Amino acid sequence: MSVDDAAEETPDTGSEGEAVADARDVGDVPVAGTGEVKLEIENVHKRFGRVVALQGVNLDIYEKEVFALVGDNGAGKSTLMNIISGVHEPTEGTVRLDGREIAFTNPSDAREAGVETVYQDLALMDDLDIATNIFMGQFPQRKIGPFGFIDWDETREQARHIVHDRLGRTEIDIDTEVQFLSGGQRQLVAVARTLAFDPDVIILDEPTSALSVDAADLVHRTIEYLREEEGITVIIVSHSIEDVLQIADRIGVLYQGVLVDVTVPEEASLESLTDLMTTGTYGD
Repeated sequence: MSVDDAAEETPDTGSEGEAVADARDVGDVPVAGTGEVKLEIENVHKRFGRVVALQGVNLDIYEKEVFALVGDNGAGKSTLMNIISGVHEPTEGTVRLDGREIAFTNPSDAREAGVETVYQDLALMDDLDIATNIFMGQFPQRKIGPFGFIDWDETREQARHIVHDRLGRTEIDIDTEVQFLSGGQRQLVAVARTLAFDPDVIILDEPTSALSVDAADLVHRTIEYLREEEGITVIIVSHSIEDVLQIADRIGVLYQGVLVDVTVPEEASLESLTDLMTTGTYGD
């Protein structure tokens, strides 16, 4: 079910309180990517005790699409991201990946299914080099008799292939400690770590938060590469409207747990998206 149907199926939350906003009939939003649905979210609700975090979210995300999910604090962005990435299970509703219903119980389940997440804090170790950060916990091994050892030559070779060949950043020395990298380069290392698992979907949590213009541009070019060259579906979770207007194929807006619209940058503006994020409706 696509978000186009959501206006007619906004749930009655009953004793939990009525939905604060109805999903607007968005009409014929252009299909992005290949036009094949990669991820389908159908009537997803999430409650934490008496707190309703998501209410009847219906959304299709397509293969090779850059889809941005925006909303104010508490809108439900992180909750939806965490359902897709296996941190939370939905209270109600269905999530499908490549047409198959999925029920992730932890992030490892999501990783095995081809879904990787880069969180805002990046979880990098500053005093270790790029290659070590990329393969931490999953180092290539070599055997000597019954014993396994880290194959450091293979670790560096695979890291070099990911950073130089796949991401095209030949100017980056994989032996450099992460503490000496720019903000954009650190984000790139976090993305490179996900590529070591050959994902089909990458979720980026606030990928350009607090970055300089140059660093943000590097992140934008990396996202474009993931879509065009790797064929990866990229989901961006962001507060930055200006940023997603530049790089997203489509933009979904959450307001108090309700998906109130899905639009395209060509039909949106800073003002219209701000209205949706703060009030759940378009201004006059």
